[in-house]
Amino acid sequence: MGTTGTPTNLTQGSRTSGGIGESTLRPDGTLKVTGDFAYSSDMWHEDMLWGHILRSPVAHAEIVSIDTSEALAQPGVYAVMTYDDLPTDVRNYGLEIQDTPVLANGRVRHHGEPVAIVAADHPETARRAAAKIRVEYRELPVVTDEASATAPDAPVLHPGRADHHAPHVPHPNIVHRQPILRGDVAEARRRADVIVEGEYVFGMQDQAFLGPESGLAVPAEDGGVDLYIATQWLHADLRQIAPVLGLPEDKVRMTLAGVGGAFGGREDLSMQIHACLLALRTGKPVKIVYNRFESFFGHVHRHPARLYYEHGATRDGKLTHLKARIVLDGGAYASSSPAVVGNAASLGAGPYVVDNVDIEAVALYTNNPPCGAMRGFGAVQACFAYEAQMDKLAAKLGMDPVEFRQLNAMEQGSLMPTGQVVDSPAPVAELLRRVKAMPMPPERQWVTTEGADVRQLPGGLSNTTHGEGVVRGVGYAVGIKNVGFSEGFDDYSTARVRMEVVGGEPVATVHTAMAEVGQGGVTVHAQIARTELGVTQVTIQPADTQVGSAGSTSASRQTYVTGGAVKNACELVREKVLEIGRRKFGSSHPAWATAELLLEGGKVVTDGGEALADLADVLEGEAVEVEEVWRHRPTEPFDLRTGQGFGHVQYSFAAHRAVVEVDTELGLVKVIELACAQDVGKALNPLSVVGQIQGGTTQGLGMAVMEEIVVDPKTAKVRNPSFTDYLIPTILDTPTIPVDVLELADEHAPYGLRGVGEAPTLSSTPAVLAAIRAATGLALDRTPVRPEHLTGTA
Repeated sequence: MGTTGTPTNLTQGSRTSGGIGESTLRPDGTLKVTGDFAYSSDMWHEDMLWGHILRSPVAHAEIVSIDTSEALAQPGVYAVMTYDDLPTDVRNYGLEIQDTPVLANGRVRHHGEPVAIVAADHPETARRAAAKIRVEYRELPVVTDEASATAPDAPVLHPGRADHHAPHVPHPNIVHRQPILRGDVAEARRRADVIVEGEYVFGMQDQAFLGPESGLAVPAEDGGVDLYIATQWLHADLRQIAPVLGLPEDKVRMTLAGVGGAFGGREDLSMQIHACLLALRTGKPVKIVYNRFESFFGHVHRHPARLYYEHGATRDGKLTHLKARIVLDGGAYASSSPAVVGNAASLGAGPYVVDNVDIEAVALYTNNPPCGAMRGFGAVQACFAYEAQMDKLAAKLGMDPVEFRQLNAMEQGSLMPTGQVVDSPAPVAELLRRVKAMPMPPERQWVTTEGADVRQLPGGLSNTTHGEGVVRGVGYAVGIKNVGFSEGFDDYSTARVRMEVVGGEPVATVHTAMAEVGQGGVTVHAQIARTELGVTQVTIQPADTQVGSAGSTSASRQTYVTGGAVKNACELVREKVLEIGRRKFGSSHPAWATAELLLEGGKVVTDGGEALADLADVLEGEAVEVEEVWRHRPTEPFDLRTGQGFGHVQYSFAAHRAVVEVDTELGLVKVIELACAQDVGKALNPLSVVGQIQGGTTQGLGMAVMEEIVVDPKTAKVRNPSFTDYLIPTILDTPTIPVDVLELADEHAPYGLRGVGEAPTLSSTPAVLAAIRAATGLALDRTPVRPEHLTGTA
């Protein structure tokens, strides 16, 4: 075919000896560090065309007319397609609700919505041709917040929709509503000695992955298409792509290309269908690569939110009640908003015991950019609010904020507001104790014998201060996050494991559809195979749709669910190898008896002796292969009236202590340290675990002090779609992040593990805000905090 840059990087076997519990190096690590790793944007075909997408310059408008003639007449252009050119009657897609048009159908609902696609022989030709497509818009009033979305005269953004959420929402511009009701809040309020209230604003955050959306679609001789794509969920993409193309799923063959980060932003489709449509229309391979500007419009973001919270407590510090309302802006299309609402509501009380709860969470349809999955998935917004409330209560009661949290902390056996019993370790108080006990960073560390080291001060190398007006603050926060898909979702994964002899040595091959997006799953799968089969040589095959679904690389679920599938498949392989050995040698063969014992213990070659040779004899000329589907224990939907139900399979917990220094005159913040304590159940790869915790912590830091997609409230246009104006932490902004890893096994999970990647994103943001409040004495009820919020010029 001539395709290069396809994801063959990981097919070579890894000969490292590490099993479960060891800090095994990643097989893709050297390739990424040296620049030799093939990302999806590196793919090439000798006869390929380039695709480009024309996007709407306005947020809400009727499309009066589209004229593509001038674009089609441009030399080098092979195809131009609009909604009317789509090949089937299936022209919408969506993760949960199929409300997103492949190309705009008579109306655009957000700034940057795809209107037309072009294929040409050069990327600049495709861009110039797209610019020549003439589209006449008739602008409509924009819906940008709850007031404009639910007003009596509000334009209905999706008229006539009939999905399973519609009967349970009070307005057609509300995607989903989930209440959580338990106890008697009114009575508990009368018994409260202190009550605190707060209204909090949480900004729209971008996943800011470094590899923009890209992929290569290659038409096949059988009328199908081969798609090489950077994604988080191959089979969910397949389910949405095939009906639009009018093809059976077995004719849409998908292979994971190199992914440069995800964090939820690749869970929805971006250019997948567009590339396939152009490839099938032209009969040529088509590659699409977004630039950074296009990427800001081409994927969903974290839901911005307004959160209204009231807590009560007794004089001795026990929580009496919680009443909360969480309003999430889902933007123009549903994406995963219903599930985000479920998380925000069910986790909205935080990791605390509170018997009387009244929480309502809703997600809106607006003309703002579509929002969906991002690391933390609804729990992040809630944590920002309830942790600010904990500090307010502690201050009003004259209590230490950590001790107040510990007094109300849940533990194993506690009851969630949903009625679910927390039936695995919940060491909330212990995590707070550990993070508080960590050594504090030195005071005035910018002071040197030669004067001030400005790199350690707010403003850094901009040299704005030498320490004048700089005040230190310390803040704490803790959060709770669910692991895996919830609310009755059939959350399963598939793994195919093969064992054979290659070059006289037993080799295990692991094949799953798990999307390796940088989280290190390929390393863990090899570790599991070594542990369960004892082999040294493990080959990880590229992820594709030729094996059963592994679900999404999200919700901190892959090590749990796909790791569980790999573990079970390896156990079945081991049993089959034992059967072969018994058949060939019988129990009387002394060397085989040694090998048999080692196999039963999952240690075939670790003795380095005869057992290895005997195992090779057993498998010589034979191969054992097993494909295993594995599910975690089932969950159930939350009741749509009360919110009660066994909705989550597992919970994870992390606590942070933030130390900041603030230039109170200029409003500049330097985060000195973000210490974290987290329970991970079992650290399958300790090095990767610490990396995940530090990465999640840094994203929370970004949300605290710099990251926000700014949308014009009058036009719903994005103001800062670039890394020039949308700021993310660099190495100069990233503080010291000491990590204390606690391992309290969850008996329901493989190896006792607990999902790791999301929990630190929750508590790092409110910890930083708490530290800034401590330094400045300001209330600070929104995030991110900007200089004008600290200097009174906002």
